[in-house]
Amino acid sequence: MTVPDVYTYLADLVERLNVRWPDNETVNIVCHGHSVPAGYMASPLVDTFNAYPHLLHRGLKARFPYAVVNVIVTAIGGENSVSGAARFARDVLTHRPDVVTIDYGLNDRGLGLVRAEKAWRTMTQAALDAGVKVILMTPTPDLTQRHGYEGEDQGDLLVQAAQIRELAGDYGVGLVDSLAAFEAYVAAGTDLTDLLSWVNHPNRQGHELVARALLRWFAVR
Repeated sequence: MTVPDVYTYLADLVERLNVRWPDNETVNIVCHGHSVPAGYMASPLVDTFNAYPHLLHRGLKARFPYAVVNVIVTAIGGENSVSGAARFARDVLTHRPDVVTIDYGLNDRGLGLVRAEKAWRTMTQAALDAGVKVILMTPTPDLTQRHGYEGEDQGDLLVQAAQIRELAGDYGVGLVDSLAAFEAYVAAGTDLTDLLSWVNHPNRQGHELVARALLRWFAVR
């Protein structure tokens, strides 16, 4: 399988988002993951309304003014995907989401690829079995791994991102390549620190990059 087209993967949901009262339905989107979707900026500050789940919500409401949309954040700062998978049914699927985003790449470096892959597969399959659309997300940057990515660890941030891309293709689910978006922005002449509030947390501008990439999956043709 391959990563689906951004115009077709959520096409049915986009149609629902365009339906007006009294025929419209509530749409639930759950953002699952670690400190970045939870809104942590310069730790321990949590700036919820400048984090990408809230920016996604605002963007969706601007695009679909007649829709009833809930963007629910189930992220926990410091968590990795093994812990996230353990509570996935209880904390995520209980909201009866239409779409789930999964963002654990930063913290999964401590797990290693094998354990992280198992956890991501567990969550992705559970969502698909429940009829939920899934968007997997590569990690946002970490200043401790900003250039080169060489040496003994083989750049575990890049390796995690590569595995997430492969998983999206394996399952035929959505992909937001946050890491690639940051790399492209820097390649255009911007310093990475302009996008970060902390060594491994985006600032508002960095979160806007992620939110724009997410909004592409809710495109109106």
